[in-house]
Amino acid sequence: MDNVFLNKDIFKGAYILMLKNLFNKKVESATTYEKYAALASLLNKQLDDNYEKTTKYVEENNLKKTIYFSMEFLMGRLITSNLMNSGYIDVVKEAFDDWGIDLNEVEQAETDAGLGNGGLGRLAACFLDSAASLSLPLYGNSLRYKKGFFVQRFENDQQKEYPDPWLEKPFYWEERKEDEAIQIPYFGYVKDTKLIDPVWIKAVPYDVKVVGANNGIVTTLRLWSAEKSQWHKYHDDEYLKMVDKITESLYPDDSTEAGKTLRLQQQYLFSAAGIKNVILNHKKLGRDVRDLPKYYVFQVNDTHPTLIIPELMRILMDEENLGYDESWDIVTKTVAYTNHTILSEALEKWNIKIFRNLLPRTFEIIQEMNRRFKIVLEEAKVPAEKVYTMQLIGANNVRMANICIYGSFSVNGVAALHTDILKNIELNDFYNLYPEKFNNKTNGITHRRWLLHINHELTDILNNLLGTKWQTDLPQIKGLEKYKDDKKVQNQIKEMKLAKKRALIKKIKADTGVTLNENAIFDIQIKRLHEYKRQLLNILNVIHTYLRLKSDNEFKKNFYPQNFIFGAKAAPSYVMAKGIIELINKVSHVINNDVETNDLLKVVFVENYNVTYAEFLFPAADLSEQISTASKEASGTGNMKFMLNGAITIGTMDGANVEIVQEAGKENNIIFGLSAEEVNNIYKNNGYVPRKIYDQDQRLQRVFEFIRKLTPNPTHFDFILQNLLTSDYFLVLKDFDSYVSAQEKANYLYKNQDLWWKMVIMNIANAGFFTSDRTISEYNQDIWKLDTIKI
Repeated sequence: MDNVFLNKDIFKGAYILMLKNLFNKKVESATTYEKYAALASLLNKQLDDNYEKTTKYVEENNLKKTIYFSMEFLMGRLITSNLMNSGYIDVVKEAFDDWGIDLNEVEQAETDAGLGNGGLGRLAACFLDSAASLSLPLYGNSLRYKKGFFVQRFENDQQKEYPDPWLEKPFYWEERKEDEAIQIPYFGYVKDTKLIDPVWIKAVPYDVKVVGANNGIVTTLRLWSAEKSQWHKYHDDEYLKMVDKITESLYPDDSTEAGKTLRLQQQYLFSAAGIKNVILNHKKLGRDVRDLPKYYVFQVNDTHPTLIIPELMRILMDEENLGYDESWDIVTKTVAYTNHTILSEALEKWNIKIFRNLLPRTFEIIQEMNRRFKIVLEEAKVPAEKVYTMQLIGANNVRMANICIYGSFSVNGVAALHTDILKNIELNDFYNLYPEKFNNKTNGITHRRWLLHINHELTDILNNLLGTKWQTDLPQIKGLEKYKDDKKVQNQIKEMKLAKKRALIKKIKADTGVTLNENAIFDIQIKRLHEYKRQLLNILNVIHTYLRLKSDNEFKKNFYPQNFIFGAKAAPSYVMAKGIIELINKVSHVINNDVETNDLLKVVFVENYNVTYAEFLFPAADLSEQISTASKEASGTGNMKFMLNGAITIGTMDGANVEIVQEAGKENNIIFGLSAEEVNNIYKNNGYVPRKIYDQDQRLQRVFEFIRKLTPNPTHFDFILQNLLTSDYFLVLKDFDSYVSAQEKANYLYKNQDLWWKMVIMNIANAGFFTSDRTISEYNQDIWKLDTIKI
């Protein structure tokens, strides 16, 4: 296709034609959505040429590829990054300005793709962007969910989940590749290594283009969709229902046996289809399967894609007729594993009965892997009790993380502290056995989306002070540091914050009816709702602050106004997390409606937090809440987005907060609470009695009394309060006093505006380390060893 984006006039002609072809409309009569659809279609077609050139170069030069297997890719709106990275945004903006069209409004017409939920998926999306921008042949592999995680609505202050049918409108960025469909078998039984009478499903790939920043590189994210297979004889209702369910939604409820089976079906589908697809392409290019490690690295993002290890073994042995040892040698030179958690609940284990029933041949292979691994452990003189905890199969379950560590040549954590905890505590037995496998790759974010796109005001300030080279080399942002005491620059940063606060205030007012004070401190906690992330600690302090404002005139007189903003979804079956959401909502009504204090204190829980909402929240924040129990957060990436946009971290020494403090200085952030070492000692010694803390702290007693008065039934929230008094596993009460002091310190510091904006500048200036371009460069240098694409 000729370059229709060459100049404004050529673009206008092509755009008018596209609107006519798609909707038979003229520019002036088209709806906002139609304008978006025409722009997306035109841009996607325009990228074909670069996609073909990229693909051709990779194949003709026999470039090694990384396939990045991840259960989720939280992409956000693609119109935005594709326009920016392709370099076409200025031409489009000029043309739209001529027509009086607001490009920003047109971009907002795109629905967020429902392909992810939390940090895991957002990280994967940043990695795709960074790899393409660094000209590396990295390709994503996941599932094409018909429905996203869920749409969150608050009814009677409680979270209610509604389907997110994001594919109801066309997804203009995808291309169906029917001719590359793969047949996937489930169930059946094994006879002489052959699977007999399986239930066949067809996995159909859809490719979504991934656009590098201003370098002409276009790679892809491949998404697999489950469809009925002609290989399967009976297309009865039961079969069709099963097929429909497999790629219906992200993270289906797995509290039942059927739910667990469904999740395992999902994991096998994208793992098996991805691996089979690679081997078919590999052989089509005339290569020997024994050379697979020369041409591929399979990066396993968390344990969801673990099945690529036994599946690759199955294909090599059963279909390519290689022996076990030769197959194992290939697998262990090709697969690399990223661990994202130390929470045992998230290190997946699958019930043997369910696993064997669904994937009988795969289970046999894992049994053989386990038999051989036990010999390795015995030869390494590992004590018998450790052999049991390390083996791949336990008494009742298949242990996915153990398979990943055994079957990979690289095991990485995602922040310095996290990797240390893996090596020294959680995976210490494996580390002692395979020290050479373990390495750290601190997470990062793509500054193209999380600064250049969402914060034009700050981008302009940086361009004026530093030139534009920092845009392609983020560590150059360090040059801002020399302006830390410059009143003029401090005022510019302050004005930027105010503009971003006003945009957020407008959105929150439209969504919730609550009007926030633009001159207040914006204190924001946005992340998945989980007990270890401790949104509960945050709201306990908010209640305490409110009660002080009501009873202590001196405190009230000196208190600087503060807005507390929450955004989070709780997993549908996570009762405690949903209870915390309801508690925060109930508290917000009392506080926001109290005329004595509501000019000083407001609380808002934004509904259905997603990437698009995040783009308003990150740049408006003054305080970034990173208050997880030390040792529990692997890394976090929200902390990096806040830092880059000029928020100060109030947090524990956990995850990447450790490195944020290292880069920006402890004096420029507000750190509180137990250290990871202290937390682990409490767990080890098992002597923590939370009730004692409560009995000795009148502030907590008043807070609990307040909570009991929130609803007509005083015991309504007792399941939360009792959990704190009897177990308090995440040490909320233990850190309460320290957190209250940290909040008082933050409120006091903000009143010293010269010091505050100096701290802000130091955070922005030292955020350069946290670009995902750096993370991807490290992965490539140490693990993947890919050559760059040169077009």
